Amino acid sequence: MTTWVGRTAVEIAAAVREKRVTPREVVAEHLERIARLDGRVGAFRKVRGKAALAEAEALGERGDLAELPLAGVPVAVKDNLAVTGESLRVGSAATSEAPCPGDHVTVERLRAAGAVVVGLTNVPELCVFGTTDGVHGIARNPWDTTRSAGGSSGGSAAAVAAGLVPIALGNDGMGSLRIPAANCGLVTLKPGRGLVPAGIGEGDWFGMSENGPLATTVEDARLVLSVLADAELPPGPEPTARRIAVSLRSPIAGIAVSAPYRAAARETAGLLIKAGHQVRRADPPYPLSLSLTSLAHWTAGTSVDAQGLDRRLLTRRTRVHAAIGRRFVGLVRDGESRQELRRRLEPFFEQYDVLLTPALARRSPEAAPWHERGWLRNVMANTNYSPFTPPWNLTGWPALVVPAGTLPSGAPSAVQLVGRPGAETELLELAAQLERARPWQRTAPLED
Repeated sequence: MTTWVGRTAVEIAAAVREKRVTPREVVAEHLERIARLDGRVGAFRKVRGKAALAEAEALGERGDLAELPLAGVPVAVKDNLAVTGESLRVGSAATSEAPCPGDHVTVERLRAAGAVVVGLTNVPELCVFGTTDGVHGIARNPWDTTRSAGGSSGGSAAAVAAGLVPIALGNDGMGSLRIPAANCGLVTLKPGRGLVPAGIGEGDWFGMSENGPLATTVEDARLVLSVLADAELPPGPEPTARRIAVSLRSPIAGIAVSAPYRAAARETAGLLIKAGHQVRRADPPYPLSLSLTSLAHWTAGTSVDAQGLDRRLLTRRTRVHAAIGRRFVGLVRDGESRQELRRRLEPFFEQYDVLLTPALARRSPEAAPWHERGWLRNVMANTNYSPFTPPWNLTGWPALVVPAGTLPSGAPSAVQLVGRPGAETELLELAAQLERARPWQRTAPLED
């Protein structure tokens, strides 16, 4: 008997279009795996068992099945994006339990391409922190369940890494796609501003938040991104020689980068040299003020999202974060600090085509109820392990994460590739080149 769990989205969609399997059979297999394994992972806040099966059944009867790029592919959706008939809880007890009247545009596009939404995934409250835990559960890294999956798209990343779904939808305001993808051995791309519709929270965190894919292969990430963008992103030719800068220095001053993540970047640089690229050590001119700029935007975005919610129902760390952010909203809204950062970094990206960095500075924090701990302890834990992601939300430039190497625990390590505005296809081509040179294990061996 052919099993479809563990197959890529590309493989599943091709089989459904060719009628080698029905959408219902594919979805039922994945729902069975979710029922069996998600108790160990905590990826889902809500599993849409009956609804997903009914939608898969209806999909299988459509006359245009052969034209759908994601025909019958199960997908998980981050619980800050609307799904028709489901509540939008955003990891909080303060949000409404009322069902959403319609889909978010990105969910609409996934459904129109033939995907079936099997559930909504866990997030930290208001998608603020880099660990996914709260009133709806703790999302664990399937490769090492003692550690957090990361955040804020931690549930979506855990679902894909555990083989509960082949692809998932998440978003990224200060690293919220890239952090959990790096923890869980996945491919993701935070697109640049304008490629994919945002519409996240109460204002996209001042234009910094972007929706994007979580996948186990570059090919799947490319396919999902093309659906989300409603634009063809075909595989390009073999990348021509690129000028690639390698930086191992944290953008936030004073944060040490652990040996496994430095080694992953060095190993990746070696592969790119062998592939014919011009690779040099060079650090971008990050300003010393970057830590304050990041904190101001991070807290101000939370302050806006918390407006209208009963603060008594928010966890203490979220209340403090939002209260601090209220002081920065006016300063952040004018966008001058982001524009100044772009002006400072643009000359560097005239000299180099792509920047290669470690994806993280160290492994993720323990899988624990961080939402019950103090605000400063959360901020320090987040900042010390994920300093490489925020600059590219502030600039609005595309950034991709791809697996690279392993940590001492056996969990994956990862690197980040950053490009100029409009460089999404270029980053995907480089990632595909790395995938061919250094294939990775696609899902965690949960059943070993």
